[in-house]
Amino acid sequence: MESVFTQPAAGPDLTPQPPSQEAAQIVSVIVPAFNAAATLDSCLTALLHQTAPRSSYEIIVVDDGSLDATADVARRHCEQGVRLVRQQNQGAAGARNTGVAHAQGNLLLFTDADCAPQPDWIERMVAAFQDPETVGAKGTYLTRQDRLVARFVQIEYEDRYDRMAAQERIDFIDTYSAGYRREVFVRNGGFDVSVRYVEDQEFSFRLAEKGYKLVFVPAAQVSHQHDQDVIEYVERKFNIGVWKARVMQRHPDRLANDTHTPPVLKLQILLLFLALPLLLAGLALSQLGVPWWQAAVGGGLACALAFLVSGLPFGWKAWRKDHAVALVTPFMLAARALALGAGYGVGMLRFLNLEPQERPVLKARQRLMKRLMDLAGALLSLIAAAPFSLAIALAIKLDSSGPVLYVQDRVGVNGRTFRMIKFRTMIQDADKQLGELIDLASLEEPVFKLKDDPRVTRVGSFLRRFSLDELPQLINVLAGDMSLVGPRPEETWLVRLYNDQQRRRLAVRPGMTGPMQVNGRGDLTFAQRLQLELDYIEHYSLRRDLVILLKTLPVVLRGRGAY
Repeated sequence: MESVFTQPAAGPDLTPQPPSQEAAQIVSVIVPAFNAAATLDSCLTALLHQTAPRSSYEIIVVDDGSLDATADVARRHCEQGVRLVRQQNQGAAGARNTGVAHAQGNLLLFTDADCAPQPDWIERMVAAFQDPETVGAKGTYLTRQDRLVARFVQIEYEDRYDRMAAQERIDFIDTYSAGYRREVFVRNGGFDVSVRYVEDQEFSFRLAEKGYKLVFVPAAQVSHQHDQDVIEYVERKFNIGVWKARVMQRHPDRLANDTHTPPVLKLQILLLFLALPLLLAGLALSQLGVPWWQAAVGGGLACALAFLVSGLPFGWKAWRKDHAVALVTPFMLAARALALGAGYGVGMLRFLNLEPQERPVLKARQRLMKRLMDLAGALLSLIAAAPFSLAIALAIKLDSSGPVLYVQDRVGVNGRTFRMIKFRTMIQDADKQLGELIDLASLEEPVFKLKDDPRVTRVGSFLRRFSLDELPQLINVLAGDMSLVGPRPEETWLVRLYNDQQRRRLAVRPGMTGPMQVNGRGDLTFAQRLQLELDYIEHYSLRRDLVILLKTLPVVLRGRGAY
């Protein structure tokens, strides 16, 4: 079956018709294809010979304005149930969004036209979604190529897979082997068609920012034809660098760290871009007879040596897998660092200004200043509060049995859980009695407050009245789990009840105090609190943080809304 789709695919909300209840039970596999006549047949053949029952999934090929025989290749498989959709060229993001617009399933799987999924690929991907919290999944590459550069690329990917395998949640999904729940995909606008490269990374960062659970599925493999030579490799890395600059402008928190990119890569880029100018400057100065040229050359050589040392762990990993690849690793790592660094620099200039709707929650400078304020404020406050903390600990021990501190899992920035520390204000094992006091399933909003909670101790009531129970959270601030100012950290089961809009509050670190605490505290409805916290996030400024901190003490002393 073939259809022509010429309307610009701004997002997957262009669905021609909603899937029927029966059709929604299948899995939709979407393959964007542009000038893919040479590889598409292998891809479709692999998809048509999956271990999953053929009736359980559909295959949609989106011909993105190809100039070769891509459409003809797809048509040869239409009798086997492959659906062909043709559109004017809009890039990979637009093609995938168009595929979603024509998909019938509630579970969306993506692969590329130059990939041949392994026979159990669909089953492996679908299995990841047995966990109802999982909304996105990422598989892996494999290759059977003999070319040296291709073998290096495979080991490079495997190095990143090792990093991801250690993570319970990931924030980085490539669409060569990817899956998403349709509802979440559509609600978040799908892939951004204005991002012509690494648009899959941008989308996964967007979901991770809201705390959605994305997982790594190493067994969901697709065979791929990697770069054949250094020129192809450098060109691809340069393009990644260019568009990575735009993605990092939107998601500056990922510049420091993400679950896919090795941290050493950023160091290697910095070292090479220091080494080359220093060496060139030193050589130029030596020719001009300028003193101290040796210092410039020495600094350049030191940076180059540090670069080589930083690549030893990867080189050792490569040696255990492929001796020949290990020997060329220093040169390939240098090519990677130079291409990515140069591309990123070009991208910074190309995307100097972002549209208002593209601006990040907090700019990189704001994140840095906020973190410095947190460190300084928490450290000074811990020192000042030490005598009071000792007195509180003694009072808790004398008042009731149980530990002084209460530690509980809370949800922080991007949905990551952390262990929040408080002074204990309730009787021991109070959590086990919660179900007797409130019907959690009947909550109209994902939040509750008990004004006269019988589990609160006498000392605990006093501590809550003046928010003294929260002093140990200064340790969480120092650890980077919390901020001095931000949305309140919620319990994990409450966050599971959030809708997509409410998840926006997970874009920043939770705070010891925040807009809720200085505007009514426990007397606010969740809708009121959410409005305050989203307004805080959308209009963040360091000045606003300082104002909230100054307002906190008078509010605490009044005690209104403290339960």
